[in-house]
Amino acid sequence: MRYNKIRKMDISNGPGVRVSVFMQGCTFNCKNCFNQETHDFNGGKEFTEETIKHILSLCENENIVGLSILGGEPMHPKNIEGTTKLAKAFKEKFPDKTIWCWTGFLFDKDLKDKEVLQYIDVLIDGQYVDELHDPKLEWRGSSNQRVIDVKKVLVKN
Repeated sequence: MRYNKIRKMDISNGPGVRVSVFMQGCTFNCKNCFNQETHDFNGGKEFTEETIKHILSLCENENIVGLSILGGEPMHPKNIEGTTKLAKAFKEKFPDKTIWCWTGFLFDKDLKDKEVLQYIDVLIDGQYVDELHDPKLEWRGSSNQRVIDVKKVLVKN
């Protein structure tokens, strides 16, 4: 598994100041994707245990309210194991901070039984659709995408 970049103080991918990790690799190739440099699974840098330790150390900053995981595609079969390891380690160390995650996969169709959802607080799901782009939307690029409070949805089953 690989990652594209880490932003140590990001204010555009979730509420508050966050650490953001952009996973490498995506097969959706959405028209006018904002992050096309993350599509090639061979690009970026290797994602290792040291990468996780580095991300967690960045999150120790008291100004950081959470972790955002984007892509590329963090839920792609080639990436989901690493995404899960990162999310689990983060929640174990920072149970009061939030994880936001963006994916082109659908919560109820593709992800509802995946372990990673135990650790994610908010999931923005659905592929970006350029024809449904709306700059007024908060946290998402197109109107088909959903902002899901994962904890509430899992409790309601």
